[in-house]
Amino acid sequence: MIDRRRATAPVCYAPADGPPPVLLLAGEGVSAGIARKFVRDHFQFELPDASSEYIDAVELVTCELVTNAIRYGTAAGDLMRVEIDVQDARTRVEVEDPVRRRPQPRPESHENEGGRGLIILDALCSDWGVTDTPSGKKVWAKVTAQ
Repeated sequence: MIDRRRATAPVCYAPADGPPPVLLLAGEGVSAGIARKFVRDHFQFELPDASSEYIDAVELVTCELVTNAIRYGTAAGDLMRVEIDVQDARTRVEVEDPVRRRPQPRPESHENEGGRGLIILDALCSDWGVTDTPSGKKVWAKVTAQ
């Protein structure tokens, strides 16, 4: 009886067509590259005629959010959740991690390689913010097509 039910149960809750809008990633460096590919795959399916500038902007914003979550929002073994909603003129990206500490702007420095993530968000996003979740926080950003 159990085997029969298992055989008819859905295997995956992903949409029938195209890539799923949610990606779970480990809190490690390779995840930023995986997130970039996730964005490209979504645009290829959802909005194949989008300008390369629009796709590049969403890809960079996603990479920055994921990188910040890796550096400041995860520890060894933690997962983060990336969600993307691609529209014609606006794309929303959300990255959820298990730490409630909110992003803090750091002073600009020509010597340090880090500390530019929030500056990039301010430059490329029409809006962005942070929402507390039961298990941590979600940093979201909206990128508008130019």
